[in-house]
Amino acid sequence: MFIVRLRKLFLIIQEALLVAGVEMQLTAAVSFLTILQEESVSVHTYAHSFLQVILLHLEHRDAGVSNAWLETLLSVIEVLPKETLRHEILNPLVSKAQLSQTVQSRLVSCKILGKLTNKFDAHAIKREILPLVKSLCQDVEYEVRSCMCRQLENIAQGIGTELTKSVVLPELIELSRDEGSSVRLAAFETLVNLLDIFDTDDRSQTILPLVKSFCEKSFKADESILISLSFHLGKLCHGLYGIFTPDQHLRFLEFYKKLCTLGLQQENGHNENQIPPQILEQEKKYISVRKNCAYNFPAMIVFVDPKNFHMELYSTFFCLCHDPEVPVRYTIAICFHEVSKLLNSGVYLIHKELITLLQDESLELSSLPDLIPALTAAEQRAAASLKWRTHEKLLQKYACLPHVISSDQIYYRFLQRMFTVMMTNNVLPVQKAASRTLCIFLRYNRKQEQRHEVIQKLIEQLGQGKSYWNRLRFLDTCEFIIEIFSKSFFCKYFFLPAIELTHDPVANVRMKLCYLLPKVKSTLKIPADKHLLQQLEMCVRKLLCQEKDKDVLAIVKRTVLELDRMEMSMDAFQKKFYEKDLLDQEKEREELLLLEMEQLEKEKQQSDGRPMSDKAFEKKRRDTKTPTTLPKSIPVAVPGPSSATSSTSKEIKKSKLIRSQSFNNQAFHAKYGNLDKCASKSSTATYTPSVSGLGKTSVISLTDDSFRTRNASNAPSSFSANSSLPSTSRVTGNSVDPKSSGSKDTQPRKATL
Repeated sequence: MFIVRLRKLFLIIQEALLVAGVEMQLTAAVSFLTILQEESVSVHTYAHSFLQVILLHLEHRDAGVSNAWLETLLSVIEVLPKETLRHEILNPLVSKAQLSQTVQSRLVSCKILGKLTNKFDAHAIKREILPLVKSLCQDVEYEVRSCMCRQLENIAQGIGTELTKSVVLPELIELSRDEGSSVRLAAFETLVNLLDIFDTDDRSQTILPLVKSFCEKSFKADESILISLSFHLGKLCHGLYGIFTPDQHLRFLEFYKKLCTLGLQQENGHNENQIPPQILEQEKKYISVRKNCAYNFPAMIVFVDPKNFHMELYSTFFCLCHDPEVPVRYTIAICFHEVSKLLNSGVYLIHKELITLLQDESLELSSLPDLIPALTAAEQRAAASLKWRTHEKLLQKYACLPHVISSDQIYYRFLQRMFTVMMTNNVLPVQKAASRTLCIFLRYNRKQEQRHEVIQKLIEQLGQGKSYWNRLRFLDTCEFIIEIFSKSFFCKYFFLPAIELTHDPVANVRMKLCYLLPKVKSTLKIPADKHLLQQLEMCVRKLLCQEKDKDVLAIVKRTVLELDRMEMSMDAFQKKFYEKDLLDQEKEREELLLLEMEQLEKEKQQSDGRPMSDKAFEKKRRDTKTPTTLPKSIPVAVPGPSSATSSTSKEIKKSKLIRSQSFNNQAFHAKYGNLDKCASKSSTATYTPSVSGLGKTSVISLTDDSFRTRNASNAPSSFSANSSLPSTSRVTGNSVDPKSSGSKDTQPRKATL
């Protein structure tokens, strides 16, 4: 029955793909590959249903679509059985590789042959595949000959040494003399990659003369050949080591030295604006050659022996370190540690070059302004591609940006982009990566006004968003905030908006919140957060009494048992919570430090442009009892005294008052006035959170009918570890007048659950 339905589905897919555009074709190719990788169907079913669709679109008129389907097919070949490969792919390939077919068809055949070689035994390869390989190596089109030449490396690894020497090597020798420069280049690079397969006789009698001829003719040929030759010098040195005669060794070394200074001997006394474009393009290729020589310099030290470095290669090393082009100097600087290891006790010889590179202005981060556009462009390209894993990793790596660029640059160039990815991207891991990175950006933002705006957008656009998908992402964000920020920060801004989602009309949102509730409860400290604990209890009670979805109700019951077993952290230190409390206190101190740094900057601006004295700054810094630099890891746990450590000093009290006002009581701008309305549109919850360690109990006023519960006696008694828990005056029966619920009586009273 499943196979019948699958066939009908594929008939529909085939008809749709026949008239589909490029984007749909690309998406279909990636989706077919994902189905294979995730093993959604059996290999037999995949070969029977999916393979024909893939083969049908291999020769699509759009080159990008054709390559996408080809990549999918090459991955499929890895898992298909031999018989399927023979009947469905290899047999039709005989006709597809003929000269009567299009160039694109023959190019596709070359790449498929390179992949099929590893799937058959040597006898089958010799009988069925090698004739096609020879035919394509002698194709009339140079593109086909070049493509087939690059597949000979895979074929050689599949057929073994003997067949490689008797079949592949003669083809490579013939292709190395081809009239097409791209074909000769492909043959040379394939020979270099296959050096390990051939024995000493083949290397000395066949390959070495080819390499020698290639090097001699390279200066007369296209510069692209010089670029390839300079890049593969290291492999050549390793593969042909011990075969060179002293004269050949010297000639090869001189050839390398000549490449290291290629393009530097020309006179450049004319204006650059008057240089013809072809000359500029040639100079760019010469720079690439010298850069490749710098990359291969450690291999050349091994080639001449480190003890001969001063006589043979020091002058070349000096030229590379003083090259007029930054990419060359940068590459040799990267290789510097390898050169040092190879020289061992002779490392003193390159001491001056080390100083030169360290003092090089272009190696400093002077191009930092170009970094931000490059990062944003890279993220947009990753988002536009179909490689979501690359996009996810890139967003994860952006979390290091607070240590590299300013918070203003992050705020104006990256924060909004994180919001956009969270709300518009369709891939869940990508959304979560953007959410976590945004939380880290918020964690190290140094301006209170910007922090408030980001918090408000998270609450309004995600927590109170129209799409339930956004509300789910808000809960993910809350989880990251609990991980990254201090407990007091989460309780101040996100506790009430999070538990308000217990009233969400979508069951999946309520279910996700239930899974998060134990972490939410772990952020509370008793007795300072007693009022928030009451709100949590009322929300859970409401779920138990009014939840109609059986799946959600089952999770609620399990969550209640987990909440019942949880032990609450107290304001004072407890031995069992010691490490967690230290970590949380350090997070809170770092958050307060950011606020105090902002306050100090404002004081500097208000002092008529006069910088604050070092003594005054150091005095304020000592009052914070915390380092003045941000931590190098996110988050970091460093034991230390709390920011609210008691002291009788008047100056310390004054400093704490400034911190308290800056962190809690500073008035928001008018456009952030909705931040306090973070519970919901139908409720108003205002409270004054306490500064950690000061022990101020918050006051809460509730005027929300959604918090009404049934009689307390209907709630299960297993919710809390204590027999009686504090609750607000709102915990009454159903007959409570909504008008009276907003009375001034905010004193908590006990209610037996």
